[in-house]
Amino acid sequence: MKLLLIFSALIGASLCLETFIGHQVLRIKTKNEEQVKQLQLLESLEHLELDFWISPSARALPVDVRIPAVSVQSVKAFLESQGIEYSILIEDLQDVLDKEQQDMAESALRQRSSSSFDFGAYHTLDDINEELDHLASEYSFVEKIQIGESYEKRPLYVLKFSTGGSNRPAIWLDAGIHSREWVTQASALWIANKIASDYGTDDSVTSLLDKMDLFLLPVANPDGFVYTHTSNRMWRKTRSKNPGSVCVGVDPNRNWDAGFGGPGASSNPCSESYRGPSANSEVEVKSVVDFIQNHGNFKAFLTLHSYSQLLMYPYGYKCTRPDDYAELESLGRAAASSIRSLYGTTFQVGTICSTICEYLGTLRF
Repeated sequence: MKLLLIFSALIGASLCLETFIGHQVLRIKTKNEEQVKQLQLLESLEHLELDFWISPSARALPVDVRIPAVSVQSVKAFLESQGIEYSILIEDLQDVLDKEQQDMAESALRQRSSSSFDFGAYHTLDDINEELDHLASEYSFVEKIQIGESYEKRPLYVLKFSTGGSNRPAIWLDAGIHSREWVTQASALWIANKIASDYGTDDSVTSLLDKMDLFLLPVANPDGFVYTHTSNRMWRKTRSKNPGSVCVGVDPNRNWDAGFGGPGASSNPCSESYRGPSANSEVEVKSVVDFIQNHGNFKAFLTLHSYSQLLMYPYGYKCTRPDDYAELESLGRAAASSIRSLYGTTFQVGTICSTICEYLGTLRF
């Protein structure tokens, strides 16, 4: 075990990974709207380089924030001076990331000895693409297709699940649009394997694929994902260059042509929530848009994010209920009930607006 820890540390050093020694994650609880406003003021102080995982928007929601080591004491002093309650969620983020690297190294050793893919572990982009090839070769109704390229020319690979027919009604599912949310890429792979292996034996999976096609994009932001493995584990944006700025990348989830530039999206290229110069400016986003529009028969669009247990449906950029609100609410509650019956995990269900307020950045999605 000691040798494995040293090995993991050496891997991190050789890749020149940015470290987060002394970074803390605080969970902050506000009591009134005035305290929410004080936290929003704190969020606006860019020199502190705070990374809000859950941003301040309503006093009913906790606020989780990563604080660089150099800012920890000043932030705590500010909170205490305002009488704002907080607790330490993560004492030292680097300890957590070191454990993550150790777990990945152990999984890689197990995988090499067993020659089977570990769906319960995190993997590199190359490993993920190899598994997509394996699933496509193992199952006749699974096909790997390329729908475009990233800014740095990495392929955007999609798994198509189809049991026959042309231009059938389809479902879209993507993951990893925010690159640091590693559990989403891992979940997408698990879902792909589950669907492929259960077709013909599980009634619900079989019934679905007998009527509809499924398209699954497990890594929607491959450049950012590679960067989280090689340079900065906390990177969430794309890696495109922004003219006139030294800051790199766009938040691809703020780049869609739906309420573009609205609440929660920043016009500052250095912001984690930078929307980009125009809607669909990011090639990764445009590739998905073009594919879906050219197909013309998608009936559902699902995207996986991490952090908090939420099942949300439109809208986020406005508080108008969609026409099929009753159906979406019923479906969401049925899904939440099924998850709770299996694992005891409680998911909150609702429109994005009613769940996390009319603020796209509330949970850094």
